[in-house]
Amino acid sequence: MSFADDWQTWKTDREKSLADPYGWLALVSLDWLETAPRSYDGLPGEWWQDDDAAYWRDGAGTQRFELVQSGPGERVSVGDVEVEIARRGGYLIRVHDPKAEVLRNFRGVPSYEPQQQWVLEGVYEPFDTPIPTTVGAVVEGLSHVYEAPGRVRFTHNGTEHTLTAFNGRNGGLNILFTDATSGVTTYAANRSLNATPTGGKVLLDFNRATNLPCAFTDFATCPLPPAGNHLPFEVEAGEKIPHERY
Repeated sequence: MSFADDWQTWKTDREKSLADPYGWLALVSLDWLETAPRSYDGLPGEWWQDDDAAYWRDGAGTQRFELVQSGPGERVSVGDVEVEIARRGGYLIRVHDPKAEVLRNFRGVPSYEPQQQWVLEGVYEPFDTPIPTTVGAVVEGLSHVYEAPGRVRFTHNGTEHTLTAFNGRNGGLNILFTDATSGVTTYAANRSLNATPTGGKVLLDFNRATNLPCAFTDFATCPLPPAGNHLPFEVEAGEKIPHERY
C-alpha cells in the first residue's frame, strides 16, 4: 500500500469514528450540575451533585456516579438519546442525540494532502517519574490535570523543538500542540498527535494530526496544549478547521 493510500485508509476510519451516532458530533447540550436537585429540558427525573459524586433520581430510584477528575465519563440511555456524566472540575451532563444537526450534516474533515516530509523522527526522553501537568481548557475557568511521562525532541529545518507528551492509548503518547497555522487554516485552540516510542525513538506523523472534539462542537471541554507546545512554524499537515466552524 502506498503512503497516500495508507493515509486515506486512516482518514476513512477516522471519519467513520466521528460519525458514530452517539459520538462527539451527536452532542446537543451541556449542563453543569448544581448541588440542589433539578430537572433539565428533555430529560426525565432530577440531577444534582455533591463534592464526591453526581446523582440522577427518576421513577426507578437514584443512581450515583463517582468519577475521576478529567477521566472518562459514564452514560445512561434515555429514550433515543444517551446522557453522558463526566467530571470536569464539577460534574456535568451532556446529551448525545443521533438526530443532531451537526451529525446529520457531517461531510468529512478538511485536511492537507499527505506529504512524506511531515513524517519526522524524534527522540523520546522519559522523565524519571511522570509529572502531573495542569493545562487550561477551551471552557474559561476550567483546567485539566494529566500525567506527562516525558518529552519529545525533534528537528525541523535545522532547528530543534521540544514537545511535552501525555499518556496516550495502549502505552503510546498523546501530544497536544498549536503551530503557525492555528487559527488560520487549522483549529485555533489545539490539535492532537498520537505517537508510539520505540527504543528511544518516535515517529511524528503530522499528516495524522487531528482535531479534538471542541473543534466541532461548543459542548466539549477539551484541554489546551501545555506551556511550550507551540511550534513557531506552519505545520501544513493533518486536519484543518472543520466545515462546521465556517
